[in-house]
Amino acid sequence: MSSEPCIVKRADGVYADPTAPARLLADAVDGLYRSGSLLAGLDYSAFLQVLFGAAPDAAGDTAAPVRIADTIQPFVPVRRALYRPLKLGGGRAEYYVEPVWLPNPDNPDAPGEPACLDFDEFVADLWLKGIRFGIEAAAVRAAIASPKADRIVAAQRRAPVAGADARIVEVSDDIHRSNAPRQLANGRLDLHSFQNRFPQIQAGVRLLQKIPAGAGAEGIDLSGARLPATPGADIDLASYAGAGTRVDHARDGEFLVAQRAGFLSVDAKTSQMSIGDKIVSRDGVSARTTGNLQLSGDYEEFGEVQDNRIIEGEGITVHGDVYGRLVSRGGRILLRANLVGGSAHNKRGDIRVRGVASGATIQALDGAVVLERAENCIVAGTRVTIAHAVNCEIIGDEVRVGQAEGSAIAGRRVTVDGAAPRKQGEMLVYVLQPEGAPVAELIAAVSERIARFGELAARHKEEMALVTGRPDVRRYLMVASKVRKKEIHLSPEQARQFQRMAQEVAPALKAAADASAKIKAVEAEQQKGAQMLAGLEAQRLDAACVAQVGIGLVQGETQVRVLGFTPTGGSPYLMAPREIRARLRGPQRGALLFAGQAGSFTWNSVSAAAETV
Repeated sequence: MSSEPCIVKRADGVYADPTAPARLLADAVDGLYRSGSLLAGLDYSAFLQVLFGAAPDAAGDTAAPVRIADTIQPFVPVRRALYRPLKLGGGRAEYYVEPVWLPNPDNPDAPGEPACLDFDEFVADLWLKGIRFGIEAAAVRAAIASPKADRIVAAQRRAPVAGADARIVEVSDDIHRSNAPRQLANGRLDLHSFQNRFPQIQAGVRLLQKIPAGAGAEGIDLSGARLPATPGADIDLASYAGAGTRVDHARDGEFLVAQRAGFLSVDAKTSQMSIGDKIVSRDGVSARTTGNLQLSGDYEEFGEVQDNRIIEGEGITVHGDVYGRLVSRGGRILLRANLVGGSAHNKRGDIRVRGVASGATIQALDGAVVLERAENCIVAGTRVTIAHAVNCEIIGDEVRVGQAEGSAIAGRRVTVDGAAPRKQGEMLVYVLQPEGAPVAELIAAVSERIARFGELAARHKEEMALVTGRPDVRRYLMVASKVRKKEIHLSPEQARQFQRMAQEVAPALKAAADASAKIKAVEAEQQKGAQMLAGLEAQRLDAACVAQVGIGLVQGETQVRVLGFTPTGGSPYLMAPREIRARLRGPQRGALLFAGQAGSFTWNSVSAAAETV
């Protein structure tokens, strides 16, 4: 440490060394005031800065001295006697400023001579009384200059400022939903759907940033003692990290980053962010929350799906009741509660309702339907399993019902444990059997047509070969190919000869082009025929399957009939819901296999054919 004094009086003023330790500066000022001197012409802001300002940095040892006063002069006791005691409390010092008189040395008993207080003396007096910081210079100077007596706040401490709490801020616009109406391809707005209800995030995108807690600003007491600040509360960014996200500590801060591409979901209770292939929502589906949804992935909803709302996507799982429409392009539809008055339609996949299906339409075009209880529903699927069906229309390739009441059930293979009518609802069971022209005849006709197309294509190819095989045509085509590929460059004379050649072979080229177009048309018809033939072969195998029906216990008037269908029209369970109801509940012409009120019944097509023979 340097032995040079930290406060120096020069010809142009009094200077303080800002690089000196604060304690050494304070001791120097204290010694100056206690020796009976004061700093005249004091620059109080510079004085405070030197004594209580921020500590100098590493380069501070070269900082220039700071001028804090004009000079040093005596603070005589007779002047110091003019200054009254202070009233301290609540971190501040109050002083009563009033007119003062200096005693007359020649006549001590006389009233004395009027005098004025001085700000520099005021600072020195307060320092000796323990007030080293926080003098309200402007207020003190104004009170001294005023002829009126007044009580003023002469000094007050600087209270510490608590640090700001750490906080989390969003740094990506991709995480925001857009509830604006969705714009259609034709430019019109769909008022039932939102623009972007479920944001899709790319891998590596920064989602959130943690702004660290502030240290706060320390305070200074009237005595000059430091008052420590309370740092802000910290927060753990990792608590916001869900599946598919991670915390990244980068040079420019701490961020929550997407680890993978997918749909963003935010837990409303914990604010945890997750990214996955499946969209998870807890707000329900309504005109207020989501509108109609058209999604490209799987969807899981924990709330209700209200009436007239549509969810279209891949796999769909709903934990609440469903009153609207669910449409899956492929995947599984799983309802953990009830389906009431709505519909579930799956193009490629299964449908499962664990609650009650009531007044609903359920159709799996290529999948299974599994229901616990169905009331007044239309149910169609490749395989249908229902524990209890009441007043329903049910159709499928394979149908199994535990207890059926007042329902119409149709299938290639039907099993009913118990069947009974219900009030005005008849109990009808149908076994599906193909009818119309035998599939084998259709296969033969289509095969013959394909063969004829093959012969026609061969004739057109022969015609084309005759035309393109002429020497002049082959020569022209060879030259034209090289010119087109820029393998040769024709001179003006050669170009004229090439044009004459083209004119000579133009009729032949037109005939070749016509033959080529005919070949393509015939081959397209052949392809269509091949596809039709493949479908007929599948139908022949399907028609060869055994049709059967079994009712374990008949508990009331029940009828079992044959229901014919045309294989070329596709599977009967692919019909529209209205057609299914009309087909099963309308007049029937099929053979009556059973009509009774009690007992049991079994039948299969193989046994029936054997008996006929």
